[in-house]
Amino acid sequence: MRLILFYITLFVTFSVVGQSEQLAKNYAQQGQYEKALSIYQKLYDKNPGRTSYLLGLVESYQQLEQFEEAESVLKKRIEQIPNNAQLLVELGHHFDLQGKSELAKTYYDKAVTAYKNNDANHAYSLAQAFEKYSLLDQAAQIYELGMQNNPRANFNVQLAKIYGEQGKLEKMFDSYLSLLQMQPNYVNIVQRNFSDYIQEDPSNEANIIFRKLLIKRLQQNPDILYNEMLSWLFIQQKQFKKAFIHEKAIYKRNDVGPQGIIDLARIAISEKDTKSATEILDYILETPVSKDMKLTAHKIILKAKVDNANKKEYKAIVEKYNSVFEEYGKSRQTIGLQVDYAHFLAFNMDRKQEAIRFLKDLIKRERLSRFQSSRVKMKIADILVLDQKFNQALIYYTQVQNALKNNFLAQDARFKVAKTSYYKGDFEWAQTQLDVLKSSTSQLIANDAMELSLIISDNSLEDSTQTALKVFAKADLLSFQNKNEEAIATYQKILNEHRGEKIEDEAFLRQAKLFEKEKQYEKAKVNYLKIIEFYGDDILVDDAYYWLAELYVNELGEPEKAKELYEKVIFNHADSIYFVDSRKKYRTLRGDAIN
Repeated sequence: MRLILFYITLFVTFSVVGQSEQLAKNYAQQGQYEKALSIYQKLYDKNPGRTSYLLGLVESYQQLEQFEEAESVLKKRIEQIPNNAQLLVELGHHFDLQGKSELAKTYYDKAVTAYKNNDANHAYSLAQAFEKYSLLDQAAQIYELGMQNNPRANFNVQLAKIYGEQGKLEKMFDSYLSLLQMQPNYVNIVQRNFSDYIQEDPSNEANIIFRKLLIKRLQQNPDILYNEMLSWLFIQQKQFKKAFIHEKAIYKRNDVGPQGIIDLARIAISEKDTKSATEILDYILETPVSKDMKLTAHKIILKAKVDNANKKEYKAIVEKYNSVFEEYGKSRQTIGLQVDYAHFLAFNMDRKQEAIRFLKDLIKRERLSRFQSSRVKMKIADILVLDQKFNQALIYYTQVQNALKNNFLAQDARFKVAKTSYYKGDFEWAQTQLDVLKSSTSQLIANDAMELSLIISDNSLEDSTQTALKVFAKADLLSFQNKNEEAIATYQKILNEHRGEKIEDEAFLRQAKLFEKEKQYEKAKVNYLKIIEFYGDDILVDDAYYWLAELYVNELGEPEKAKELYEKVIFNHADSIYFVDSRKKYRTLRGDAIN
């Protein structure tokens, strides 16, 4: 019983003391140092060996400019443990606060000496003490000594951050590379940190330093890590052919296959460098890789050609598809290519019935899995929507939903059911489907569902007849059908006849994107400016800022105006989906050398 009472008393004592310390910290954070001092004094008197009480007491004295008291407490403790390097740092800082920099330096030097002589196992805590007061040179020195004294210690992350703050870029990159040699799984984190320094411009100082360091390390030690980092660097610089050299080296030395080369080609295409992508993928076609890889290469090349082709090139694209089918057959293995080919026939060449027959023959001819069959049916349904055969399309989409249930493709089918119902003017049923999809596991589908749901609900409340919404849905359908001029004219009808209504800013934005497709950049600019002027407090203003900035940079040659708009997104719309891209592009335009 006595033992139980002892433990209860001990627990209560620790609890009360812990609460007192937290209360003192709260007072200090609020700037109420007299109250913090009172509590810390009592705690320190009861337990002078507790470092947190000592430091809290000293800080309170310093903030109240009671420097003699603070100095007395520190020196008394240092007399008791003269080789405690952390306390010597605190005393040095104490003199720094009073402008006694020479005296402060004396104690910082003493702390380093104490570490070397007596405290070699506490590198991290001492370096942190220096970092706390932004004494980066001393902190770096301790981390470096710590790694020399203990080969198992790894302070590369801490050193890299300090070197970065000091502008010692080569030493920063070197530390991060040393970290990756020991812990390769840190690669994504390290690359994110590199992105604060590396720019698209190859002549940027950090880019040059990093490239030279990697080449030097690669010459000294042909570690595949350096090929991977060089490839990453050249990708940031959009020098895809140079990245390709290193991806080939990685492929030849690794047993993981050519996926890195395929991924590089996809990146090149996303950056509209189709020429480099084609060269990269031609290598896959000429290399003894698997049939699946070769088919993937064909698929990527052909899709890129379709996306960038004019009507004069369509015949050559058809011939290329057919030559691939002759070589690999029209089988289950080439389903992806066959679906893409049908899309090209319907959406680019306006041969909708031929495309549907082609896909239906595929289903009849081959014994397809549920997923394969659903993929083909989704494309048939897309083409039926293109042909405005909405009810037939809904049947196919529903079949996919029922066949795959909670699969991503089933959720996509449900969204397309909603979109098709929206196109045909059945807004109530569309809204029902969209409400389900708002909690979709796919963030992209959930966002699209939310956007369309808001368009329907906002413009149904304001106008019970849904007149403007019906015109808007028709314009969206025309846009889906690649009838850009008709879609532009239909959005204009909304802008003329429904001025000031909620749907106006959506019409401006949709029309602007079509103007860009048609290379009518000045008209697109006017639309974005109207959204900014008339709807500056509404949900689409960050879209307008971002896309107008992109227009200024990529088409109108006015980077200074773009910089101002990216800045608007960064400082006024931190929750925008464009925030990260805007910050990166703003830094590039500003010419930041480092973060």
